[in-house]
Amino acid sequence: MKIVGITGTLGAGKGTGTIVEYLVKEKGFKHFSVRDYLIREINKRGMTVNRDSMTMVANDMRAKNNPAFIIEELYREAVKSGKNSIIESIRTPGEIEFLRKQGNFILLAVDAEARLRYDRISLRASETDKIDFRTFLANEKREMTSFDINKQNLSRCIDMADIVLKNNGSIEELISQIPDFQD
Repeated sequence: MKIVGITGTLGAGKGTGTIVEYLVKEKGFKHFSVRDYLIREINKRGMTVNRDSMTMVANDMRAKNNPAFIIEELYREAVKSGKNSIIESIRTPGEIEFLRKQGNFILLAVDAEARLRYDRISLRASETDKIDFRTFLANEKREMTSFDINKQNLSRCIDMADIVLKNNGSIEELISQIPDFQD
């Protein structure tokens, strides 16, 4: 069983419609999403689903358990599935360290120009994406670097990636950068 982790900047093309969709539909991977996991937890807590609540709940769960807690939960689900799996939206170095210790893991990072990423999330229009460009940049800045092991540190996660994909062009150009994950 192979685990592919995906990290990257906001709206870079990690999820549905891009890398995850390709690996699920074309390569038979099973998808495990941090975002979906957090939305379930936010709903359990009776909170409004938005980027601030997602960040707060994720940081709270990590602080109460350990820096890799959410990824550990999703990893257990992936192992149970017995299939090659994608764990999407890795946000902390501790999560990456945990997955590397499990073996047969590769980390992809995705990045694109800021305005292009903002335009993409505006089109996506999920509950966490209804923001202006200034807020988008502020959210990203907040998540890019932290010295708290329980908080997001996207810049370090991207630095730790095995492969960094640039998504400034078409979906086909992005997909052409994805390695062949045949065993």
